[in-house]
Amino acid sequence: MKTVDPLHGLAAFLAVAEHESFTAGAAALGLTRATVSAQVAELEARLGVRLLHRSTRSVRLTPAGAAYRERLVDLPGRMAEAERAARAEQTAPEGRLRVTAPPDLAMRFLVPWVAEFLAAHPGISVEMELSNAPRNLIESRFDLAIRGTLDVGPNLITRAIGQSRLYTCARADYLARRGVPEAPMDLVRHDLLHFSGLRQGRSWTYLRGEERVVVPVSPRLELSDGWALRGAALEGAGVVQLPAFIIGHDLREGRLVPILEGWQGRPVPLHAVYPDNRLIAARVKAFVGFLAGKARGEVDLQAG
Repeated sequence: MKTVDPLHGLAAFLAVAEHESFTAGAAALGLTRATVSAQVAELEARLGVRLLHRSTRSVRLTPAGAAYRERLVDLPGRMAEAERAARAEQTAPEGRLRVTAPPDLAMRFLVPWVAEFLAAHPGISVEMELSNAPRNLIESRFDLAIRGTLDVGPNLITRAIGQSRLYTCARADYLARRGVPEAPMDLVRHDLLHFSGLRQGRSWTYLRGEERVVVPVSPRLELSDGWALRGAALEGAGVVQLPAFIIGHDLREGRLVPILEGWQGRPVPLHAVYPDNRLIAARVKAFVGFLAGKARGEVDLQAG
Protein backbone atom coordinates (compact mmCIF):
# COMPACT_ATOMS: atom_id res chain seq x y z
CA MET A 1 0.00 0.00 0.00
CA LYS A 2 1.36 3.42 -0.95
CA THR A 3 2.16 5.65 2.02
CA VAL A 4 0.44 9.04 1.85
CA ASP A 5 2.26 12.13 3.04
CA PRO A 6 -0.30 13.97 5.22
CA LEU A 7 1.43 17.30 4.55
CA HIS A 8 1.49 16.97 0.79
CA GLY A 9 -0.49 19.79 -0.80
CA LEU A 10 -1.05 21.78 2.41
CA ALA A 11 1.39 24.55 1.55
CA ALA A 12 -0.09 24.84 -1.94
CA PHE A 13 -3.65 25.02 -0.58
CA LEU A 14 -2.79 27.64 2.06
CA ALA A 15 -0.91 29.81 -0.47
CA VAL A 16 -3.78 29.73 -2.97
CA ALA A 17 -6.33 30.43 -0.21
CA GLU A 18 -4.31 33.40 1.07
CA HIS A 19 -3.79 34.97 -2.37
CA GLU A 20 -7.12 33.80 -3.83
CA SER A 21 -5.18 32.90 -6.95
CA PHE A 22 -3.32 29.84 -8.21
CA THR A 23 -0.87 32.06 -10.08
CA ALA A 24 -0.07 34.29 -7.08
CA GLY A 25 0.06 31.30 -4.71
CA ALA A 26 2.48 29.50 -7.01
CA ALA A 27 4.69 32.60 -7.22
CA ALA A 28 4.77 32.85 -3.41
CA LEU A 29 5.96 29.26 -3.17
CA GLY A 30 8.38 29.50 -6.08
CA LEU A 31 6.52 26.76 -7.96
CA THR A 32 4.73 26.59 -11.29
CA ARG A 33 1.00 27.16 -11.45
CA ALA A 34 0.53 23.65 -12.84
CA THR A 35 2.38 22.10 -9.89
CA VAL A 36 0.33 24.00 -7.32
CA SER A 37 -2.92 23.16 -9.12
CA ALA A 38 -2.00 19.47 -9.21
CA GLN A 39 -1.07 19.42 -5.51
CA VAL A 40 -4.38 21.04 -4.48
CA ALA A 41 -6.31 18.62 -6.68
CA GLU A 42 -4.48 15.66 -5.06
CA LEU A 43 -5.27 17.04 -1.60
CA GLU A 44 -8.97 17.39 -2.45
CA ALA A 45 -9.03 13.86 -3.84
CA ARG A 46 -7.41 12.48 -0.69
CA LEU A 47 -9.89 14.32 1.56
CA GLY A 48 -12.82 13.52 -0.67
CA VAL A 49 -14.12 17.11 -0.59
CA ARG A 50 -13.76 20.23 -2.71
CA LEU A 51 -11.81 22.95 -0.91
CA LEU A 52 -11.82 25.67 -3.58
CA HIS A 53 -14.33 27.07 -6.06
CA ARG A 54 -12.45 27.80 -9.29
CA SER A 55 -13.60 30.21 -11.96
CA THR A 56 -11.86 32.04 -14.77
CA ARG A 57 -11.78 35.21 -12.66
CA SER A 58 -11.29 34.11 -9.05
CA VAL A 59 -10.66 31.36 -6.54
CA ARG A 60 -12.85 31.12 -3.43
CA LEU A 61 -12.90 28.84 -0.44
CA THR A 62 -15.78 26.40 -0.16
CA PRO A 63 -17.34 26.04 3.32
CA ALA A 64 -15.31 22.87 3.78
CA GLY A 65 -12.21 24.72 2.57
CA ALA A 66 -12.81 27.58 5.00
CA ALA A 67 -13.20 25.15 7.92
CA TYR A 68 -10.06 23.29 6.83
CA ARG A 69 -8.02 26.47 6.50
CA GLU A 70 -9.15 27.72 9.91
CA ARG A 71 -7.60 24.71 11.56
CA LEU A 72 -4.38 25.04 9.55
CA VAL A 73 -3.92 28.79 9.68
CA ASP A 74 -1.13 28.68 12.30
CA LEU A 75 0.63 25.70 10.70
CA PRO A 76 3.24 27.70 8.71
CA GLY A 77 4.20 29.66 11.82
CA ARG A 78 4.49 26.53 13.91
CA MET A 79 6.59 24.82 11.26
CA ALA A 80 8.88 27.84 11.06
CA GLU A 81 9.20 27.80 14.85
CA ALA A 82 10.04 24.08 14.75
CA GLU A 83 12.71 24.74 12.12
CA ARG A 84 14.23 27.52 14.22
CA ALA A 85 14.31 25.21 17.24
CA ALA A 86 15.98 22.47 15.18
CA ARG A 87 18.62 24.89 13.88
CA ALA A 88 19.24 26.16 17.42
CA GLU A 89 20.19 22.59 18.39
CA GLN A 90 23.23 22.97 16.15
CA THR A 91 24.15 26.56 17.00
CA ALA A 92 23.24 27.34 20.60
CA PRO A 93 24.29 25.03 23.47
CA GLU A 94 20.86 24.71 25.08
CA GLY A 95 18.48 22.00 26.24
CA ARG A 96 18.67 18.81 28.27
CA LEU A 97 21.78 16.63 28.04
CA ARG A 98 21.33 12.95 28.98
CA VAL A 99 24.61 11.27 29.94
CA THR A 100 25.56 7.82 31.19
CA ALA A 101 28.89 7.55 33.01
CA PRO A 102 30.76 5.19 35.37
CA PRO A 103 30.16 5.93 39.06
CA ASP A 104 33.88 5.57 39.89
CA LEU A 105 34.84 8.47 37.66
CA ALA A 106 31.80 10.53 38.62
CA MET A 107 32.65 10.59 42.33
CA ARG A 108 36.16 11.93 41.81
CA PHE A 109 35.87 14.07 38.70
CA LEU A 110 32.65 14.19 36.70
CA VAL A 111 30.30 15.68 39.29
CA PRO A 112 32.58 18.69 39.98
CA TRP A 113 33.18 19.07 36.24
CA VAL A 114 29.45 19.01 35.47
CA ALA A 115 28.79 21.64 38.12
CA GLU A 116 31.41 23.89 36.50
CA PHE A 117 29.96 23.20 33.04
CA LEU A 118 26.44 24.12 34.15
CA ALA A 119 27.67 27.38 35.65
CA ALA A 120 29.19 28.30 32.28
CA HIS A 121 26.13 27.19 30.25
CA PRO A 122 22.91 28.39 31.92
CA GLY A 123 20.80 27.17 29.00
CA ILE A 124 21.78 23.52 29.53
CA SER A 125 20.52 21.00 32.09
CA VAL A 126 22.13 17.58 32.66
CA GLU A 127 20.59 14.25 33.56
CA MET A 128 23.33 11.75 34.44
CA GLU A 129 22.96 8.01 34.96
CA LEU A 130 25.83 6.54 36.97
CA SER A 131 26.34 3.00 35.71
CA ASN A 132 28.95 0.74 34.16
CA ALA A 133 26.26 -1.17 32.26
CA PRO A 134 26.46 -1.03 28.47
CA ARG A 135 23.77 1.12 26.92
CA ASN A 136 22.26 1.42 23.48
CA LEU A 137 22.46 5.20 23.27
CA ILE A 138 19.86 5.54 20.53
CA GLU A 139 17.25 3.21 22.06
CA SER A 140 17.83 4.61 25.57
CA ARG A 141 17.85 8.19 24.22
CA PHE A 142 21.17 9.13 25.79
CA ASP A 143 23.05 11.97 24.12
CA LEU A 144 26.41 10.81 25.38
CA ALA A 145 28.23 8.01 27.21
CA ILE A 146 31.49 8.35 29.14
CA ARG A 147 33.31 5.03 29.04
CA GLY A 148 36.71 3.33 29.13
CA THR A 149 37.76 0.75 26.58
CA LEU A 150 34.71 -0.38 24.64
CA ASP A 151 33.40 -1.78 21.41
CA VAL A 152 32.05 1.10 19.34
CA GLY A 153 29.16 0.29 17.02
CA PRO A 154 28.91 1.52 13.43
CA ASN A 155 26.50 4.34 14.32
CA LEU A 156 28.60 5.83 17.11
CA ILE A 157 31.43 8.35 17.31
CA THR A 158 34.10 7.99 19.97
CA ARG A 159 36.50 10.68 21.13
CA ALA A 160 39.37 10.01 23.52
CA ILE A 161 39.33 12.67 26.22
CA GLY A 162 41.79 11.36 28.80
CA GLN A 163 43.44 8.37 30.42
CA SER A 164 44.54 7.19 33.84
CA ARG A 165 47.45 5.01 34.87
CA LEU A 166 46.72 1.67 36.54
CA TYR A 167 48.42 0.86 39.85
CA THR A 168 48.71 -2.45 41.63
CA CYS A 169 48.89 -1.91 45.38
CA ALA A 170 48.01 -3.13 48.86
CA ARG A 171 48.20 -1.97 52.44
CA ALA A 172 51.69 -2.10 54.01
CA ASP A 173 50.76 -4.53 56.78
CA TYR A 174 49.22 -6.94 54.27
CA LEU A 175 52.47 -6.92 52.27
CA ALA A 176 54.53 -7.38 55.44
CA ARG A 177 52.43 -10.42 56.29
CA ARG A 178 52.16 -12.00 52.83
CA GLY A 179 55.31 -10.76 51.10
CA VAL A 180 55.89 -8.29 48.28
CA PRO A 181 55.38 -9.68 44.74
CA GLU A 182 58.52 -9.29 42.64
CA ALA A 183 57.00 -10.34 39.30
CA PRO A 184 53.44 -10.32 37.96
CA MET A 185 52.95 -14.10 38.25
CA ASP A 186 53.73 -13.86 41.99
CA LEU A 187 50.24 -12.38 42.33
CA VAL A 188 48.61 -15.79 41.94
CA ARG A 189 49.72 -16.56 45.53
CA HIS A 190 47.95 -13.46 46.90
CA ASP A 191 44.43 -12.45 47.81
CA LEU A 192 43.33 -10.47 44.77
CA LEU A 193 40.59 -7.84 44.78
CA HIS A 194 39.12 -7.73 41.29
CA PHE A 195 36.87 -5.30 39.43
CA SER A 196 34.19 -7.39 37.74
CA GLY A 197 33.52 -4.84 35.01
CA LEU A 198 36.78 -5.45 33.13
CA ARG A 199 36.13 -6.38 29.52
CA GLN A 200 39.05 -8.79 29.44
CA GLY A 201 37.49 -10.74 32.29
CA ARG A 202 39.43 -12.19 35.20
CA SER A 203 42.94 -11.26 34.18
CA TRP A 204 45.43 -8.44 34.81
CA THR A 205 47.85 -7.46 32.04
CA TYR A 206 51.36 -6.11 32.67
CA LEU A 207 53.85 -4.60 30.22
CA ARG A 208 57.61 -4.05 30.52
CA GLY A 209 59.25 -2.97 27.31
CA GLU A 210 58.35 -5.62 24.75
CA GLU A 211 57.42 -8.13 27.45
CA ARG A 212 53.74 -8.78 28.16
CA VAL A 213 52.41 -10.91 31.00
CA VAL A 214 48.75 -11.79 31.53
CA VAL A 215 48.01 -12.90 35.09
CA PRO A 216 44.94 -15.11 35.57
CA VAL A 217 42.91 -13.84 38.51
CA SER A 218 41.01 -16.04 40.97
CA PRO A 219 39.49 -13.23 43.05
CA ARG A 220 39.30 -13.45 46.81
CA LEU A 221 36.86 -10.57 46.46
CA GLU A 222 35.18 -9.39 43.27
CA LEU A 223 33.12 -6.20 43.13
CA SER A 224 31.51 -4.10 40.41
CA ASP A 225 32.45 -0.76 42.00
CA GLY A 226 35.98 0.63 42.07
CA TRP A 227 35.43 2.72 45.19
CA ALA A 228 34.20 -0.33 47.07
CA LEU A 229 37.35 -2.21 45.97
CA ARG A 230 39.45 0.70 47.21
CA GLY A 231 37.69 0.40 50.58
CA ALA A 232 38.49 -3.32 50.75
CA ALA A 233 42.16 -2.67 49.98
CA LEU A 234 42.28 0.02 52.67
CA GLU A 235 40.97 -2.59 55.11
CA GLY A 236 43.91 -4.84 54.24
CA ALA A 237 41.85 -7.44 52.37
CA GLY A 238 44.41 -7.98 49.63
CA VAL A 239 46.03 -6.68 46.44
CA VAL A 240 44.04 -4.44 44.11
CA GLN A 241 44.59 -3.02 40.64
CA LEU A 242 42.83 0.33 40.18
CA PRO A 243 43.26 3.55 38.19
CA ALA A 244 44.96 6.56 39.69
CA PHE A 245 41.78 8.63 39.73
CA ILE A 246 40.47 6.30 42.45
CA ILE A 247 43.59 5.53 44.52
CA GLY A 248 45.99 8.35 43.68
CA HIS A 249 45.51 10.14 47.02
CA ASP A 250 45.95 6.88 48.94
CA LEU A 251 49.27 6.19 47.20
CA ARG A 252 50.60 9.70 47.80
CA GLU A 253 49.62 9.67 51.44
CA GLY A 254 50.91 6.14 52.12
CA ARG A 255 47.62 4.44 52.89
CA LEU A 256 48.34 2.05 50.03
CA VAL A 257 51.75 0.90 48.77
CA PRO A 258 52.42 0.43 45.03
CA ILE A 259 54.00 -2.85 43.91
CA LEU A 260 55.42 -4.16 40.62
CA GLU A 261 56.49 -0.62 39.76
CA GLY A 262 58.79 -1.87 37.02
CA TRP A 263 55.72 -3.21 35.26
CA GLN A 264 52.99 -1.08 33.74
CA GLY A 265 49.35 -1.96 33.54
CA ARG A 266 47.54 -0.73 30.47
CA PRO A 267 46.32 2.83 31.12
CA VAL A 268 42.59 3.22 31.52
CA PRO A 269 41.29 5.34 28.62
CA LEU A 270 38.35 7.69 28.91
CA HIS A 271 36.09 8.14 25.90
CA ALA A 272 33.09 10.23 25.04
CA VAL A 273 30.73 8.24 22.83
CA TYR A 274 27.73 9.69 21.02
CA PRO A 275 25.45 8.82 18.08
CA ASP A 276 26.86 9.46 14.63
CA ASN A 277 24.44 12.14 13.49
CA ARG A 278 25.66 14.43 10.71
CA LEU A 279 24.51 17.44 12.74
CA ILE A 280 25.59 16.95 16.35
CA ALA A 281 23.65 19.03 18.87
CA ALA A 282 25.59 22.05 20.10
CA ARG A 283 25.16 21.02 23.74
CA VAL A 284 26.87 17.67 23.02
CA LYS A 285 29.77 19.39 21.23
CA ALA A 286 30.15 21.87 24.08
CA PHE A 287 30.16 19.17 26.77
CA VAL A 288 32.61 16.87 24.96
CA GLY A 289 35.00 19.76 24.35
CA PHE A 290 34.72 20.83 27.98
CA LEU A 291 35.46 17.29 29.24
CA ALA A 292 38.50 16.96 26.98
CA GLY A 293 39.90 20.21 28.35
CA LYS A 294 39.28 19.22 31.97
CA ALA A 295 40.81 15.76 31.54
CA ARG A 296 43.99 17.29 30.11
CA GLY A 297 44.00 19.75 32.99
CA GLU A 298 43.97 16.86 35.47
CA VAL A 299 47.31 15.57 34.11
CA ASP A 300 45.72 12.71 32.20
CA LEU A 301 43.60 11.78 35.21
CA GLN A 302 46.61 10.78 37.26
CA ALA A 303 46.69 11.01 41.02
CA GLY A 304 44.88 14.36 40.90
